[in-house]
Amino acid sequence: MPNEQAEAVFDAIMEAGKNVGIKPIGLGARDTLRLEMGYNLYGNDIDDNTSPIEAGLGWITKFNKTFVNSEELKKQKENGVAKKLVGFKMEERGIPRAHYPILDNAGNKIGEVTSGSISPLLNQGIGMGYVPTEFAKTGTEIGISIRDKSIKATVVKPPFIGKA
Repeated sequence: MPNEQAEAVFDAIMEAGKNVGIKPIGLGARDTLRLEMGYNLYGNDIDDNTSPIEAGLGWITKFNKTFVNSEELKKQKENGVAKKLVGFKMEERGIPRAHYPILDNAGNKIGEVTSGSISPLLNQGIGMGYVPTEFAKTGTEIGISIRDKSIKATVVKPPFIGKA
């Protein structure tokens, strides 16, 4: 639509949805909702430098046909990967943000947060990021570097909240 019509279109949508309680909502809300469910977002949690196997999406990667890089992905599925996308919950007060370092217990950088926020339902910081496979087990204690301080977190299996 032309820019000059955007406000009128928005107002018309809001008016049409008034009887069902429509509310304006932005990308921040969408991002929080998808993160609470542990859904990957292309460009954040998976991109050209990560594979669907590393991202935990092996269940949707079918090998009944040949496709771009299918042989390498098949090897990853059969032999395992060096890094995995994990979910984590903050054990201390702190909000993880994209690109914050993920640390081991000795303070060494082992990965990077790909998505993170405060969960409105849990009232707790949650996030996802890639770590070496040896740190990917549920229950593993990690740290998230927030303002140069390691804040305690625990690896969990998404979704972060129960499914309805």
